[in-house]
Amino acid sequence: MQAIVVTDYDPRWPDYFEQIRAYLWPAVADIAATIEHVGSTSVAGLAAKPIIDLDIVVPAAAVIPLVIERLLPLGYLHQGDLGIAGREAFRQQNTLPNHHLYVCPAQSVALHNHLAVRDYLRSHPDMRQAYGELKKRLATTFPDDIDRYVDGKTDLILSILQHADLSAEQLASIERANRLS
Repeated sequence: MQAIVVTDYDPRWPDYFEQIRAYLWPAVADIAATIEHVGSTSVAGLAAKPIIDLDIVVPAAAVIPLVIERLLPLGYLHQGDLGIAGREAFRQQNTLPNHHLYVCPAQSVALHNHLAVRDYLRSHPDMRQAYGELKKRLATTFPDDIDRYVDGKTDLILSILQHADLSAEQLASIERANRLS
């Protein structure tokens, strides 16, 4: 694992997202609803690891095998859900800007989580600032321990998700996925 590095916002990140989206969309346009820019690089002004996060949103889990098949020749290796229900992960094996690619059914908690956090941070500059500072501090404290880095962000993320339309059970599942065992 490479060291965790959090940098100040880079105004090129939306352009990188568009470049990746343009590469992916022709392969999934007939079976996907959209491709969303999620994660910290999708929030203007937010410090982030310089890795673009994208969610391909599909209408139902039933089409995921077809998406997997179509992404393989584009340089993506399916990794399964990596312990997060409702989110299939892919490892990038191409020369596009560094990114994490996920496929999420439209009604999945994983997608709702990504969009709710993104949208809240976009509209709450004080929380965006606090989150960026926390991420920088955690990256400095745990530069080689992604699990502790993620765990350290969990309380703040859960406080953001309290404003989203998630059930107590859904919030608990998000917390379980992000806490150290």
